[in-house]
Amino acid sequence: MSEKRRLGKGLGALIPEVMSGSGETSEVSLEKIEPNPFQPRQRFDDEKINELAASIKEHGVLQAVVLAPSTDNDRYFLVAGERRCRAARLAGLIKVPAVIKSYDSKQMLEIALIENLQREDLNPVEEARAYKKLMTEFNYTQEELARRIGKSRPSVANTIRLLSLPERVIEALEVGKITSGQARPLLGISNKEVQEKAFKKIIEEGLTARDAERLVSASSGKKQQENSNGQTKEEDPIQSELQLQMQRILGTKVRIKPGKSGGTIEIYYYGDEDLERLVDKLLPDGL
Repeated sequence: MSEKRRLGKGLGALIPEVMSGSGETSEVSLEKIEPNPFQPRQRFDDEKINELAASIKEHGVLQAVVLAPSTDNDRYFLVAGERRCRAARLAGLIKVPAVIKSYDSKQMLEIALIENLQREDLNPVEEARAYKKLMTEFNYTQEELARRIGKSRPSVANTIRLLSLPERVIEALEVGKITSGQARPLLGISNKEVQEKAFKKIIEEGLTARDAERLVSASSGKKQQENSNGQTKEEDPIQSELQLQMQRILGTKVRIKPGKSGGTIEIYYYGDEDLERLVDKLLPDGL
């Protein structure tokens, strides 16, 4: 099976000998194991690590960690299994079972990313930063990245776009104060001040993702629009709902602007990759 066909099917496709339990293992001292420099995960749940440590004390390390030889003699980089190593140290172990294999930096990042994604261990910001690193440092397109990690291209694009949110929102995503579903509608607001106010309202009122979409639709389009006589009129609720549904389907900001005898629909995109994503969605058969 070719590399291209194997990727995107999970950790077992990248390190099948480890996931199947058929790889040759060695006992390696924890003191000789260096952290994976490409580990996308920055936050670890202490409670879960403690639970894993208790299990390791009783049953031992049931699945080998994956190591790559370091340039320093007799030392290794941790490729997969950081939680197990942390818990093993906490449990008082000196050595852990390991499969040792050479990997390049791209593979080390891919494996660490997929391992965390499969366990749903990454917060949305860590996930977005890992995607961006794969694209900027290893020249992946969104389509290639989506195929390799088993995600849809819109999912990858929308996750990366979270990094363009204000720092306060990014910090809230990192600590779990807000979900990506609640935060993503904020991308539809171009005015930073309005964006901050909408974020504050989502937090304070505990708005759901759907509520956040409605809030952003109202904030961006304004509830009232000026007519040709300088008077104000209520925004058409059907138009608002159509706008909201189009934003959800396209995964980007959409504006419906009625005119005297017709109108326009504005679809926003954020970079060349995002434009390609929209073209693929709107013209599935190509040009």
